[in-house]
Amino acid sequence: MADEKKEEKTLEEAFSELDVLAGRLEDRETSLEDSFRLYKQGMELLKYCNDKLDIVEKKMLQMNEDGSLGEFSR
Repeated sequence: MADEKKEEKTLEEAFSELDVLAGRLEDRETSLEDSFRLYKQGMELLKYCNDKLDIVEKKMLQMNEDGSLGEFSR
């Protein structure tokens, strides 16, 4: 169920969450245990963003190869 929520996020929302997580990681008051949890969340968000950007890149490559505006299909 958590994965469904992740897929609904825009890249902008995910990047904003990453920014918040980075700020919390930089806070000297954040415990070591919380830092590990925040790091894990950040890595999951980075993977999500990377996957979304990969799909967009493939769509762009498809447009460039044949000159059409067709959608990339998995």
